[in-house]
Amino acid sequence: MIHLAPSILAADFWNLGQNIAAAEAAGARYLHIDVMDGDFVPSISFGMPVIASIRKKTDMIFDVHLMVSNPERYIERFAACGADIITVHVEACRHVDRVLQQIRACGCKVGVALNPVTSLHTLDYMIDMVDMILIMTVNPGFGGQEYIKTSTKKIQKLRTRLNELGLNKDIQVDGGIRKNNVHVVLEAGANVIVSGTSVFSGDIAQNVKDYLEIFKKYEG
Repeated sequence: MIHLAPSILAADFWNLGQNIAAAEAAGARYLHIDVMDGDFVPSISFGMPVIASIRKKTDMIFDVHLMVSNPERYIERFAACGADIITVHVEACRHVDRVLQQIRACGCKVGVALNPVTSLHTLDYMIDMVDMILIMTVNPGFGGQEYIKTSTKKIQKLRTRLNELGLNKDIQVDGGIRKNNVHVVLEAGANVIVSGTSVFSGDIAQNVKDYLEIFKKYEG
């Protein structure tokens, strides 16, 4: 199944609750929450208080993307404040295996993210441990960037590999995804689509509906 995961990094923070409610009412089931620490990436976004606050008002799947150094320091706390999926970067973890086990022990689904130049071979000894693999299609840290075209082949290779291994894993893509290019990543094999600007700019409900209509063409 294909899922849209609107990224609240692009929402209007003054009207954050209304923005999320509009996306949910239009049919979005995932909510992508980018946590940035100013160390692993240059930007600083938001953390546990925001997640705990919005958790009280929605049943959406909270897809928490930790762009932070040494994320093992925070896993339990993000799980406690409402994360359903926690994704960490292989580049940010000293002991990735331990961090993935930590996420699972907290009762959350396990995601692992790869930056644009990080090889798929880094997954060799962890692919059975994860539920979702996030292919970054921009360099992490800022919204509104352009899609890195070499990401397409990376997504294709990962989907082919998963199929060969008989593994049913989600492939998420994050960065530069818009309605006019989402077909590229869908055709490559991605099935969890993060989009910020093209969801939260303009008519949120219509934007979500437009995405879901596009997805129908790629679902069996």
